Amino acid sequence: MNSKYGKVVLITGASSGIGKCTAEFMAKQGYKVYGGSRRGGEDIDFDEGFIKMFKLDVCNDESIQTAVNTVLEVEGRIDILINAAGIGICGSVEEVSGDEALMQIDTNYLGVVRMLNAVLPHMREARNGLVVNIGSVGGIFSIPFQTHYSSSKYALEALTEGLRIEMKPFNVRATLVEPGDTKTSFTVSRVYAEKAKHSNYGREFKASIAQMEHDESTGKGPETVTAVIMKAVESSNPPVRRTVGMSYKCLVFLKRLLPSRLLEALLTLIYPKSNLGEK
Repeated sequence: MNSKYGKVVLITGASSGIGKCTAEFMAKQGYKVYGGSRRGGEDIDFDEGFIKMFKLDVCNDESIQTAVNTVLEVEGRIDILINAAGIGICGSVEEVSGDEALMQIDTNYLGVVRMLNAVLPHMREARNGLVVNIGSVGGIFSIPFQTHYSSSKYALEALTEGLRIEMKPFNVRATLVEPGDTKTSFTVSRVYAEKAKHSNYGREFKASIAQMEHDESTGKGPETVTAVIMKAVESSNPPVRRTVGMSYKCLVFLKRLLPSRLLEALLTLIYPKSNLGEK
């Protein structure tokens, strides 16, 4: 597989899930992959490419700059940036505190902003580059009891749209990949807001979270998302967004056609209600 941009790749969240799957696939295809995560990881050499892992906290400017400098010192460039780091906080809007909501936004949205602050100047100077932001179908449909997660992904929608226009004169492209329920460690890593551990929303909250976890654990693996990422990597002009999975593409299409109240009713059916207020 040949990239239109180059072979030097920086991936955040590369120690698990979509980030890890993408890092391994690209390295096997001959890419020079630099993977960052909060806990770091082991380097892997393949016949053609490699993965070099290091600690990278997207909530820390110094950590980001150190990681970016590490790549630049060795390669002199960063051709592709894949923003795959993310967390999920669950709880009702009422029960997620401001600090907890900030933690969600800090990682999923501001983490991407910080990475762009550090990488874009080099792409702009080189007049070459691709940014792939990992969004979510939850950034199109707000998911009950994960509303702050959806908010962070909604924000990536706007960020990517504006970024594309700003960077186009410099031959730097940006695209958003929108996975649906995917079978990764994200499910077991989901964070419960402190008040949600004894939620006043009772069985409705528990049933909705149980439905999410079921859909994720029975969903397709991260390789389906990696395949969509690679389509962007191989395209000289990737689209604004790509939704992963035919069923989710249909839902996105329906959103353009159906009234908001009807969509709301549909989401209520997907995430079951059960005796509101019972614990």
